[in-house]
Amino acid sequence: MKKFVNDPKNYVAEMLEGVALANPGKLKYVPAYNLIMRTDAPRDDKVSIVQGSGSGHEPAHVMAVGRGMLDAACPGDVFAAPPMDYVYETAKLLASAKGVLLLVNNYTGDRMAFDMGKEMAEADGVRAEILTIDDDVAVQDSTYTVGRRGVAGNFFVIKAVGAASEQGADMDEVLRIGRKVNDVTRTIGVALTACTPPAKGSPLFELGADEIEFGVGIHGEPGRERRKIKDADAIVDDMLEAVVTDLPYQSGDRVALMINGLGGTPISELYLLYRHAHRRLADRNITVARSYVNEYCTSLDMAGASLTLVRLDDEITTLLEAPAEAAVRIF
Repeated sequence: MKKFVNDPKNYVAEMLEGVALANPGKLKYVPAYNLIMRTDAPRDDKVSIVQGSGSGHEPAHVMAVGRGMLDAACPGDVFAAPPMDYVYETAKLLASAKGVLLLVNNYTGDRMAFDMGKEMAEADGVRAEILTIDDDVAVQDSTYTVGRRGVAGNFFVIKAVGAASEQGADMDEVLRIGRKVNDVTRTIGVALTACTPPAKGSPLFELGADEIEFGVGIHGEPGRERRKIKDADAIVDDMLEAVVTDLPYQSGDRVALMINGLGGTPISELYLLYRHAHRRLADRNITVARSYVNEYCTSLDMAGASLTLVRLDDEITTLLEAPAEAAVRIF
């Protein structure tokens, strides 16, 4: 394994400290809870927006903390849900008069940690609500989830609820918006290689030189099937077919199209994928009104990409266009 790493046990802590040091006056690092939070949070004039999940998916979620996005993120170790007490302490620290909204990607460990953390915070008088994100079309259920997984589409939920909160919306309205965006967002991912967690030191799984994992999860979980590799356009066709037919998206729709890198794919390849996806959507009379090509939710150094579509209306478009700041300029 060749990585820029010291002691793997300190990998997450050292990364989080670096994020805070790179954003002086804007972000604060609380080592006791793996917590990155805005220096001006909590504010009683807005709902606090918090996300967690495991580390290893950067810039999700610790690098999405900032004005109009998250107020805080409390990740666990690499590919591990945050401990329940991290969620509990974060909810207390971020408690505002309008409450705390906890965004949870739909994995068993994440849901257990956030459910218990929420209950403990409520026992202390904190108003906390949970919004579960489940945009992955690859599986309906698996050993790793309690339904569809939450993957790169979570960024659209973060952006929309972050904007609504910044504008002063109350908890019920922020929840409505988050559920609305989640309901019209769909994603599928494809892996060309496995990733290597620092603590493991070897790839999580093996793929043959001519194989891809179609529908891979962001922790390397199996997807729909292992396939022989095709050319890029053919892979995009398969991804679009899986996503477009799931909602389904229809002729006349306006959408946001995201091509998300999984950590080890050059951005030139992401734009190559975007090109074909944009053209194929036009063939279906689906208009790409907003475009996102970058790394948003990675799987460490995995070579691969995911494709996300969001069906837009005027409300969602306005929220996606609202001003925002984050540690990494991704929106």
